[in-house]
Amino acid sequence: MTRPYIAVLIVPTGIGAAIGGYAGDALPVARAMAQVADILITHPNVLNGAQLYWPLPQALYVEGYGLDRFAAGDWGLAPVHHNRVGLLLDAAIEPDLRGRHLQAAAAARATLGITLTDYGVTDAPLGVTLDRAASGATWGTIANPGALLRGAERLLQAGANAIAVVARFPDDVDSPALHQYRQGQGVDPLAGAEAVISHLVVRQFQVPCAHAPALLPLPFDATVAPKAAAEEIGYTFLPCVLAGLSRAPQFVTKGDGTKGVTESGSREDPLLGGTLWAHQVDAVVVPATACGGSAVLTLSRRVPIIAVEENRTALSVSPEALGLRAIRVPSYLAAIGVMAAHKAGIDPNSLTSAIAPLAPL
Repeated sequence: MTRPYIAVLIVPTGIGAAIGGYAGDALPVARAMAQVADILITHPNVLNGAQLYWPLPQALYVEGYGLDRFAAGDWGLAPVHHNRVGLLLDAAIEPDLRGRHLQAAAAARATLGITLTDYGVTDAPLGVTLDRAASGATWGTIANPGALLRGAERLLQAGANAIAVVARFPDDVDSPALHQYRQGQGVDPLAGAEAVISHLVVRQFQVPCAHAPALLPLPFDATVAPKAAAEEIGYTFLPCVLAGLSRAPQFVTKGDGTKGVTESGSREDPLLGGTLWAHQVDAVVVPATACGGSAVLTLSRRVPIIAVEENRTALSVSPEALGLRAIRVPSYLAAIGVMAAHKAGIDPNSLTSAIAPLAPL
């Protein structure tokens, strides 16, 4: 009997990835990979599609900072049947727009059965600003991180064990960057700031967190690209966040005996609900030009890196530039083939038409 095959799928946010840089457009990749991997660990940028989502029992929805800590071996991932999600709304959200998000949360309770606490509002506007690096990657800041953390803490005290944040983001309807993004050609102008928000909460409280921006609806544009269209179909991006957080694994440390971790820090079979640790990962799949993230660098010491060339980004950080050994593949279809061979214990090179002879050491 073989052990579960566990893969990590990473598409960094805010770097203009050709696949995964838009509204949930990497979700088909995750769905396909989940048919090969017994467990697929990935992050909200891959699975979130605004009002669209897809339930993947094999997938673990892990926020980026938590994924870095997992990769480093500091935190384990404990699967759950469900979480009690606390909804935190930015005080800067206008009454009508706040009402739309509360309706989305009510719909998630009524139609999906998601468990929510009563919602909270921050005690001051978060003050989100957006910016862009010279490379084209996006990032941002919040003026009042204390208000964010105080609001999250109140929800945790009220019984939440996962936090969904909705922050008011700047409306910039005439921005060239937004126009390019809607045409499927640019970098998501919101993604970098979104990551800052969720990172703060996860780092402070060690609980699952994801973010949905609050924005006024954009004017209709018949030329919007399919990759960006999921963000055009409603008033809120919240549904996918609530669905993801409802089953997101809890973070544990090796000394925490209350969440399924043994005294030695080992884990039970994760397919039976046991805690998963980084040393159980079998492969990492990442864009070939975005190999510099903390999780990739850490996991590359132990497992194969599958670098996908087709998924172009605004970065230029190849595995070779970092001295990483990687299996380069042209597409995610090829990456899935490498995973299938790896899971079967087959050298992927043996599936090619030419096999090099053995050479002396």
